This record gives sequence, structure tokens and C-alpha cells, in this order.
Amino acid sequence: MDLALLDADVAGLVQRELKGALDDSGIAQLRVRIADPAEIVPLIHEEYCASYFTRLRTMARVAAAPHAPGAV
Repeated sequence: MDLALLDADVAGLVQRELKGALDDSGIAQLRVRIADPAEIVPLIHEEYCASYFTRLRTMARVAAAPHAPGAV
């Protein structure tokens, strides 16, 4: 997995959400990207990097939350 690409993808999707421009396709991509760090963080042995991608996943989850079924 390309960590730089994962970082850029999530950052771009979150930025689109902050601008109110995240469409259904972007929401779907964000949901997929939320799962990616969960798979890689246990494999990262550098504490700073593991922490960074854990925070990245949290940021993605917060951005996706308003689009979850039942969200107000």
C-alpha cells in the first residue's frame, strides 16, 4: 500500500467534505479509505508513523460521520 497516496486521498476527500462538495462517490471512497489505515497501522513499527495514520483514520471517520445512515 502506498502510504503517501493514502494520505493524499484522505486529505483530499476530507477537504472536499469541509467545502461541502463531497458527493456520493467521494463518500464511498472515504468509507473505503477509513478501513485502509486499520489494516496497515499494526504493521507500522515506527511510533510516529503509526500514530499519524491512526489520526488520519480518525479524521476520515469524522468527515464521513454526517453521511452515515441515521446521521442528523
